[in-house]
Amino acid sequence: MASHSSREIIRTLEQDGWYSVQTTGSHWQFKHKTKPGRVTVPHPRKDIPLGTVKKIEKQAGIKL
Repeated sequence: MASHSSREIIRTLEQDGWYSVQTTGSHWQFKHKTKPGRVTVPHPRKDIPLGTVKKIEKQAGIKL
């Protein structure tokens, strides 16, 4: 699996309907109108670890 930057992940989330609701330090939180919960993305980061990417995919219900 290729590495992902936070910028790419945020772009994909926003295209899926997620929007930023809170920024705390270096972490952005996103919420969706119909999907439950929040997704937290560390930003700015060039290479996000594979485990973090998998967790974001699971929380958002998307494939990166």
